Amino acid sequence: MHKLARHVRFSINPFLSKEKEGFNSFVSKPAGEGLSIFLELSVEVAGEVEPATGFVVNVADIDKNVREFVVPVFTERIKKDFLRAEHIGFFAVTELLKSAWSRLADKFGSAQLSKLSLKLNPFRKIVIDSKDLDMVYFGEKFEFAAMHKLWNDDFSEEQNLEVFGKCANPAGHGHNYIVEVTIKMPVRKNDFHISDFEKVVDNELIKLVDHKNLNADVSQFSRTNPTVENIAAFAWNKLVGKFGQAALHCVTVWETEKTYSSYYGPRNSE
Repeated sequence: MHKLARHVRFSINPFLSKEKEGFNSFVSKPAGEGLSIFLELSVEVAGEVEPATGFVVNVADIDKNVREFVVPVFTERIKKDFLRAEHIGFFAVTELLKSAWSRLADKFGSAQLSKLSLKLNPFRKIVIDSKDLDMVYFGEKFEFAAMHKLWNDDFSEEQNLEVFGKCANPAGHGHNYIVEVTIKMPVRKNDFHISDFEKVVDNELIKLVDHKNLNADVSQFSRTNPTVENIAAFAWNKLVGKFGQAALHCVTVWETEKTYSSYYGPRNSE
């Protein structure tokens, strides 16, 4: 079985009577005029490849279905609530995402809709997954700068240089790390606030590692190499159980744009 994903980008002007369709779907279609609300919906489908076409689903059909059946749902709600000066809260957005699911679920032939992900901004997203449609996943990226050295005292200097290369530099070296924290919670839960989530991550993790020498300043790494894999597990252990009724789902740490590690802790930790 294959999984295929497509990003569909669109913009909504709350106060214009008619949207401009636009001609550049890579950026946004509808195009948006002036200061508009930009959204990106990622559609993932799962299925077998059709021998005649080599497609699971034609991505042009994904685009067409999203723009025909989903964009109007978001447009109607945003225009209505903006004109009434009403806030569209987190769980109202999840309900819009579930409405999008119901409108797309039967549109891809033998392929199955497996995941919808809505970007609220480039670093924050809401996801629903076919594995459990009663749960919503929320992920947000954070950054921190830190230095580390990879070294094993049981190795010779030659072994350390062979295994860890430049990362064994005696003076250490730095990274601008990105960490994405993803939690999950019931769709109908109504007491989630993004600022509270951010405060937990900042207090429990970011303040411990930001602008630190991980080997010297973080006790965990005085005896454990601060690899990207171990940093992800460290972050999990610091955050698990700290989000009230929401459960920690995954922590992903990027060491560079090319290197990252995701950690899913024991399920009974949730």
